[in-house]
Amino acid sequence: MDEGKAYLGTNAEGTYDGGVAILAQEESWGLLNNINLPQWLSIILAVIILDFIIYIQHVIVHAIPLLWRLHWVHHADPDFDVTTGSRFHTLEIILSLGIKLCTIVLLGPPILAVLIFEVLLNATAMFNHSNIHLAKGIDTILRWFVVTPDMRRVHHSVEDDETNSNFGFSLPWWDRLFGTYRDQPRGGHEGMKMVKACSSK
Repeated sequence: MDEGKAYLGTNAEGTYDGGVAILAQEESWGLLNNINLPQWLSIILAVIILDFIIYIQHVIVHAIPLLWRLHWVHHADPDFDVTTGSRFHTLEIILSLGIKLCTIVLLGPPILAVLIFEVLLNATAMFNHSNIHLAKGIDTILRWFVVTPDMRRVHHSVEDDETNSNFGFSLPWWDRLFGTYRDQPRGGHEGMKMVKACSSK
């Protein structure tokens, strides 16, 4: 753990979630700090659980009207591209941070797991909001392991049943497991309309 802390010294310690992960480790807070698991297994479990929490959070901000008004800022981008992945209302960013901090306190993930999670979350958010078009064969295989741009694009449809699908950020498994996965928009990607009205939720 000391090696992980040293590695994160200038990378995650300055962030709120990295700092809380260090504090949780020092104070033995959280589940994973109180059960005896191999370090590698704790890291894998923590990254997967953190990703699941982000999936649940995404479902919730679509389901609750007040939170949808915040999240709508993200869906209001008329140009679906890599910048869309970082377009969020300030209050939603604060809410998301609070949820992650609470999760870290309760879970007690290894510090390295938090770093890996944050890198994956941000990298995949940029990737799956990009306006690139993968070959169908590549996309079909890739979407078993990561949320692809085509999957995310469906989520930005104006149609309720399409926008309320494909909530995953990094891992696509949650959508398949909980029935929120949608393969393609009914009108095809070229005919799909985006920029959902805030009042329609």
